[in-house]
Amino acid sequence: MKTSWRSASLVVSAVAVLALTTACGSETAPPASSQNVGATAAAGDYGSAGTGLGNGSGYDAGAAGQEGAATPTASAGELSVSTNEELGEVLTDSAGLTLYRFDKDVAEPPKSNCDGDCATKWPPVPADDVTAGAGIDDAVLGSVTRSDGTKQLTVDGWPAYRFAKDTQAGDVNGQGVGGTWYALAPTGKKAQGGGAEAADLPGLSTRKDPKLGEIVIDKNGHTVYRFMKDSPWPMKTACTGECLEKWPVIAPVDAEDTEGIDLKGSGPRGQGYVVFDRPDGIKQQTIDCVPIYTFAGDKKPGDTNGQGVGGTWFAIRPDGKPVGASEK
Repeated sequence: MKTSWRSASLVVSAVAVLALTTACGSETAPPASSQNVGATAAAGDYGSAGTGLGNGSGYDAGAAGQEGAATPTASAGELSVSTNEELGEVLTDSAGLTLYRFDKDVAEPPKSNCDGDCATKWPPVPADDVTAGAGIDDAVLGSVTRSDGTKQLTVDGWPAYRFAKDTQAGDVNGQGVGGTWYALAPTGKKAQGGGAEAADLPGLSTRKDPKLGEIVIDKNGHTVYRFMKDSPWPMKTACTGECLEKWPVIAPVDAEDTEGIDLKGSGPRGQGYVVFDRPDGIKQQTIDCVPIYTFAGDKKPGDTNGQGVGGTWFAIRPDGKPVGASEK
């Protein structure tokens, strides 16, 4: 299916470029392949989208001896399953520290894409001496050889990490950071609560919210928003710098990796599902030429905590219209 879509896109590429310029004042067409949805912050950036579901304790990068702080060489020992009120079942090490997975890694075959500074903030879990505790299938545990030659634990193929800001058992401060880091469930899936497995969702789709009606969600089941201070024609953004820490952008999503989204838009040429080349160099997906975001304050699928924030942030409908606000 994707092969035919890509072939067709080559045939109409010249027309599409003209259409996009006329419709949105945008620079690029929908991508030919899907990318991760969420913030495009650096891999190890833990200051942009964590839910802070833990006790809120901070982490001093210079305090290497801080009690309970994760270290790259600490053995995981016997893994356990703990229950988090928001996330459901979460995989932890023998010290009760939460284990995480990274969307930019690969599970088949396993490969870690977190090195350097990223691996300092997200210490890889060593595969040595790991055993499966109660409620964990030993068959899902494995290992991958990292670029430095060390063996890292994998869970259903996904490389496992701790988070440097988790300093006490039960902390889940890494949940949702950058729109790419998620606590591990015992099966290797993302621990997010809310029922449906995020892995089963397209890059962008819709759901029926009991209060807001049909709204757009990302591949993790999180609500998608628009900022009323942004401009679709010509396309401009008013959310930069610190704003992006609370409102991570939706990275480009292949048009074929959507379900229920209006891909045509209302521009002069009917072209609205395009990628916005932001002035800060980040590429951001749009719907009807409207830049779209998630909210760091949404802790789990189904949350709509960003709705109406500041009178300028609103959930978005499949056609790009804001829910509960009039367009100006």
